[in-house]
Amino acid sequence: MTARKFSLGFTLVELLIVIALLGVLAAAVLAAINPLEQANRARDTRMRSDASQLLAAIDRYFVARDQFPWVTSGDVANNDSAYGFINAKDDGVGICSTANGCSDDGNLITNNELKTEFRNRDFIKAADSDFANLLYIAKGTGASSPVYACFIPASKSERAKATRTISLGSPTLGTVTDCATRTYDSLGNSCLSCLPQ
Repeated sequence: MTARKFSLGFTLVELLIVIALLGVLAAAVLAAINPLEQANRARDTRMRSDASQLLAAIDRYFVARDQFPWVTSGDVANNDSAYGFINAKDDGVGICSTANGCSDDGNLITNNELKTEFRNRDFIKAADSDFANLLYIAKGTGASSPVYACFIPASKSERAKATRTISLGSPTLGTVTDCATRTYDSLGNSCLSCLPQ
């Protein structure tokens, strides 16, 4: 009688098949999750939150002092005057000061409407030419006109909801329906998400 030898373990072919199946599953999961879109959604959520905080701070400042921060800084003669869209880093908005740019606190921070850490936000650190990562602020004519905070969305889902356009220096919002076909290569070719909506 001869003894049979049994080999325990997997063959090379079996291991290669399992590795290939795991690779296909991993690719399917990554395609479903789409990490770039998730990162863009997180960025849009952060911008929306920052815009909301900034608008609340401007409202609190107005209630406490009966003036908008840009009137205090001398950018506008009175509260009824329009304030055209500008970069939120501008000293008139109140995050940064006139003296040393964003290395010093503006009116909203020195009057405790925002924390100093607000100067570390991504839209403050972005270069002025990086239009897609900036936050824009404006107010229409009349004291009862709302203050708007707008940003260019990065995620496809937020771009699908965006319907506004702006021009720097103008206090008015444009409304468009062709946001899906826009190129987003300049401020003029972009749709924006604005608060209040």
